[in-house]
This record gives sequence, C-alpha cells and structure tokens, in this order.
Amino acid sequence: MATVRTGVRAIGAVLAAALGVSTLAGCSSTGGKRAEERAQQATAEGRSAVNTPKWTVAMVTHSGDGDTFWDIVQNGAEQAAVKDNINFLYANSDEGQEQAQLVQSYIDKNVDGLIVTLAKPDAMKAVVTKAVKAGIPVITVNSGVEKSKSFGALSHIGQDETIAGEAVGEELDKRGKKKALCVVHEQGNVGHEQRCAGARKAFGGQLQNLYVDGTSLPDVQASIEAKLQADHGIDSVVTLGAPFADAAVKAKETSGSEAEVDTFDLNAKVASDLESGTLGFAVDQQPYLQGYEAVDLLWLYRYNADVLGGGRPVLTGPQVVTKEDAGALEEYTKRGTR
Repeated sequence: MATVRTGVRAIGAVLAAALGVSTLAGCSSTGGKRAEERAQQATAEGRSAVNTPKWTVAMVTHSGDGDTFWDIVQNGAEQAAVKDNINFLYANSDEGQEQAQLVQSYIDKNVDGLIVTLAKPDAMKAVVTKAVKAGIPVITVNSGVEKSKSFGALSHIGQDETIAGEAVGEELDKRGKKKALCVVHEQGNVGHEQRCAGARKAFGGQLQNLYVDGTSLPDVQASIEAKLQADHGIDSVVTLGAPFADAAVKAKETSGSEAEVDTFDLNAKVASDLESGTLGFAVDQQPYLQGYEAVDLLWLYRYNADVLGGGRPVLTGPQVVTKEDAGALEEYTKRGTR
C-alpha cells in the first residue's frame, strides 16, 4: 500500500517533484532572479511575460454547474494563460456525450491545445484520439490517469484517486472510526468510484457507498439524513467534493447523528469548517495547480517541445488537511487559489 504524507508539510515534496520547470526558473543566478521577477510583475499587471504567438488553448471538463472546485481550476488556468500570452477558452458538461461534443467543437476551431478530463473515458476516447491525430496536443487533468497515455495525451496532471482514497482510509483508522459512508454524487464517474474503493481497501472498518443526486444539494442532504437515521452505527461520512460537505453537516445535525464529516477537496467554507472543528479532515488535490500547470505545459510544448513527467502522471495530491493546517491555507481559499 502506498504511503501518503499528510499535512501542509507534504506540499514541498509534491511541488518539488511536480514542478521541475518552476524550480529551474528560481535558480540563484542574478539573471534567473531578474527574469522571474519580470514574469511575476507582468502577470500581476495582466500582461504576458513572453513574446510567443497568441496561441489558443481550450479546456473542457466534466463539471456540473456551480461546482466551486472547477472555479479554482479555471483560476489557475486563466492566470497561467495571462503569463503565457494564451487565449484561454473553457466549457463544461457533466454528460459524457455533451463533453465530447464540446471537445469536437474546439477541434473544428483548430485550437492550438486542448485540456480535457476523462471522468467518463468511454465517451471521450474517440474525440480525444481525433484531436491527437489532427495534431492538437492534449493534456488530461483531474480524472482518467489510467487512460490518458493510451488516448495519446502528452501528460496527465492530478492526483491518483486510488491513492487518495487510501489516504482517507488510513486517516479514518487513525481517528478510530469503524463504519463509514462514502457519498458518491456523480454516478458513472470512475474517479469517484476509485476514491471510495481506495478508502475501502485501506480502512480497517466497514465502508459503504451512498449514491446521491449531486445536481440537487437538498436531495443530497435528504439522502444522507435518511441513511444516518436508519443506521446509527455510522461514525464517519466522507463526501467526494467540497460543496457536498456542508450538505452532509446539515444532514448530521437534522438526523441527530454523532458521525464525523470529512471530505475530498478544499474551498473557503471547508477551510473555515476545519478550523472550527465542524469537519474532521479534507483531502486537497490542489486544483489551482491542475489548471495552471496544464496551460503552462501546453505553452512549453508549443514553444520548446517540452513534456513534463517522463510519461508518468504529474501528481498534485493527495494532501490531508486537518484543523491544525487550515489556518495557514485560509487566505488562499478566500482568494480562490486553494
């Protein structure tokens, strides 16, 4: 079983492994420092830090509307696009076929690069392969690490969902939990299934999946509440996305349950609830990095034929965040970068 480092201290190791390009930019030579300072100033002023052509990069994700996780991904992508003189386009659909159609629309526009998620890889295989054959470089992010290379993508940026799930199972054991509920808010999403399966594998207690309609938070709350009322032995509820953690907290309160609520992903509300003790822990995959690095790597590929990762995924997580860590991250969650 993979060992997962936890806490904010782990971020240094993740970044050192994943962001080799950024490390090079920070060399101790005076010229390197000045170049980096100029790039930072240009980005802060909303202008590009490079003089390369105005390439167009499109991102198409499986996000449903209103998911704050993808706002953070977009923030990272948009900031990298400013720095790299990129025209950034974004579209999303939580329906696999619609997501594929959106990718096709960008192929028809002959964009210079594509960033896609593979939460539903069967629906995406043909169109991603088509983009690659058309000479459009593709990077996958967030989900679909197992299929990314075979579909022809240059690299995958995100966390290994099975390992992330195992981190949850290990953390539940540390907390003495015996019976957990894994709330799946999007059926058919392979990454969600892997998270729950990884947690089940590593957890010494019992863990069962609860499938809910993630498009309606009131329905999510009602489903969790009903389950907690029916089974008082549940001592932990794990949600797979930050917006659903609050619904689980409300369900806990209305059901009278004593279960701890934990979650995947981080946002300002989750950070606040961690600090107050309302939530036990969160698993952060650093979505800002996924958006930022995807755009940056496509620019590097177009400019210098660079590919990061050596054929292996570029990992941005998992990082287990607890009450002790939340305060240090709060300012970043409020500005929409964590």
